[in-house]
Amino acid sequence: MTSKAKKSKIEITPQGIAHIKAGFNNTLITITNQAGQTIASSSSGQVGFKGTKKSTPYVAAQVAQAAARKAYKEGLRTVQVKVKGISQTKESAIRALITNGLTLENITDITPERHNGCRP
Repeated sequence: MTSKAKKSKIEITPQGIAHIKAGFNNTLITITNQAGQTIASSSSGQVGFKGTKKSTPYVAAQVAQAAARKAYKEGLRTVQVKVKGISQTKESAIRALITNGLTLENITDITPERHNGCRP
């Protein structure tokens, strides 16, 4: 007899944070509340794309649309966007968040900056 752990209830406020990780091979979007608890997430593989198609701007828009719909259904209305990555898919993902009913407060680029590596 195994007992299941109870799922904790996530407090959903109208404000949240959208984390967009845009790499060369994939696009990941996680929408959280202000405390950092995940409300909705999506990736290009989850949406149904494989291979080199996963890194296109069209797929990034589809991923953002899927995550935004889930979050909007839960009651989220405004988001702060934190973008990480060096791919061209960032812009289309942000536009898709706007077109699906979410209001943007600000956009922050948190891509780590290279510093020429370790000392040899």
